Amino acid sequence: GGMRTQAPAASPGDESFVKPVRFWDAAYERELQTFQDIGDAGEIWFGEESMVRIIKWLEKQRVPHDSPVLDIGTGNGVLLIELAKSGYTNLTGIDYSPSAIQLSEKVREKEGMSDIKLKVEDFLAPSDELSGFEICIDKGTFDAISLNPDNAVGKRKQYVRSLCSVLKPEGFFLITSCNWTKEELLNEFREGFEILEELPTPKFCFGGRIGNSVTALVFQRKKVRPSILDKLD
Repeated sequence: GGMRTQAPAASPGDESFVKPVRFWDAAYERELQTFQDIGDAGEIWFGEESMVRIIKWLEKQRVPHDSPVLDIGTGNGVLLIELAKSGYTNLTGIDYSPSAIQLSEKVREKEGMSDIKLKVEDFLAPSDELSGFEICIDKGTFDAISLNPDNAVGKRKQYVRSLCSVLKPEGFFLITSCNWTKEELLNEFREGFEILEELPTPKFCFGGRIGNSVTALVFQRKKVRPSILDKLD
């Protein structure tokens, strides 16, 4: 059947990428066990490279160290540990998997980073106290939500609504995606967000074509336009 000249990217219709909560729970439980046995944080879900890219951008942007930062889908919490080591002091991580939060708590204690806040939260139904963040970071959570075979379009819209409710106007949203191109992400976040920049990611060459397997973008939440009612005061 001929050579494939296209890189095998995950298309939104490819449901083999969808992992239900119980899959992640089981995966994190295994990591938790390993961590308890040998004190090792396990597979770094968040690649070293992605973390460095994010921290470099925050530093270049001179984001104050006490800015409230939210890690959406924190996994084992390694990104928050690295942010804390880089001097950031107002850090929160959420994950819908209780096992992930248990694991990140163990990693946090081992690293002596007791200031990092960790909560079990479903980002598609965020609690009221999840608000006022100046920086939101996502690697892989929007991907997982958007590949959910059960009403993916509705879930993506809900994600954007949640993001608008937790991120302050003019706050920054850093997203790293393995499933969406820059153009697709611009389209998904067009309401309420504008793109500030695309962060460099590794290029790959496959069958003579060059592409990016990972897209990393920085969005800024638009200022909320004053409504006509405010002018009547």
